[in-house]
Amino acid sequence: MKHRFARLLSIGVFLIALAQSASPYVIKYKEEFYQLYHVHYNQYPDDAMENIYWLERAVEADFCNPLYALGKIKDKQDWEKYRYLFMMHLNLKLVEQHLRLGSKWDKQVAYFYNAPWKKQNLESLETAETCYRAADHYWREAKLWAEKANAREFRFLFLLDLQAWEDERERIATGELNYGRTIERELLRLQKVRADFLAMDENTY
Repeated sequence: MKHRFARLLSIGVFLIALAQSASPYVIKYKEEFYQLYHVHYNQYPDDAMENIYWLERAVEADFCNPLYALGKIKDKQDWEKYRYLFMMHLNLKLVEQHLRLGSKWDKQVAYFYNAPWKKQNLESLETAETCYRAADHYWREAKLWAEKANAREFRFLFLLDLQAWEDERERIATGELNYGRTIERELLRLQKVRADFLAMDENTY
């Protein structure tokens, strides 16, 4: 199932890259890639994988000129904090998308009548776990960038045009926003569900 997930992701990436190469406008900056990220009302795995692709490209890309930033930049200190907040925000969005994607493959409960499909359910759980562990990686990254944005020199500096990002930074600092707890809870539950499936045999159903 992990290979199936990788194959699906590769196909999605190829199609997106093909569509991008056909465009007369070359996208190259973080801000441009970020604006391609969007959340659907009903989000399917392909939607999450598309968002992950754009967000990962945004993480890797260069920042645009401060003149074209997503908020007003007055000086170099604004610019430095902006970059930290943006990286924090991108990683938070990657956490959310991997959690959403993982939930699509996750089996919340090992019902006894699912025993005939034990192998398929275990493979699905493996894919979900891969997503959750990726989410944990991005959560750790988000915390590092939030810590940089919380440095002493930024104590009285607030980017008012980016209040939502400032709120995320503050909620991470106070512990109100803690995806680590969510991820740990999901992984522990997943292990229990996996154990229940592994315990099934020909007498289960």
